[in-house]
Amino acid sequence: MPKLFSSKQIIKVLQKHGFILISQCGSHVKFRKMGLEVRTTIVPDNKKEIPRGIFKSILRQSGLEEKDF
Repeated sequence: MPKLFSSKQIIKVLQKHGFILISQCGSHVKFRKMGLEVRTTIVPDNKKEIPRGIFKSILRQSGLEEKDF
């Protein structure tokens, strides 16, 4: 079984890779990275374990790989 990450761990990695907090609506936080390609990633906040499917979606939105975590 692959390791599940918490929202705090995911947010910390996104910020380490240059994503900045744009806004928060309810329990979802929006991060954006500016560069050659603008990337917007939405992360559910205050979750102890992010389900595998949502984690894959975060990877796809951010352009990061699983090894970055």
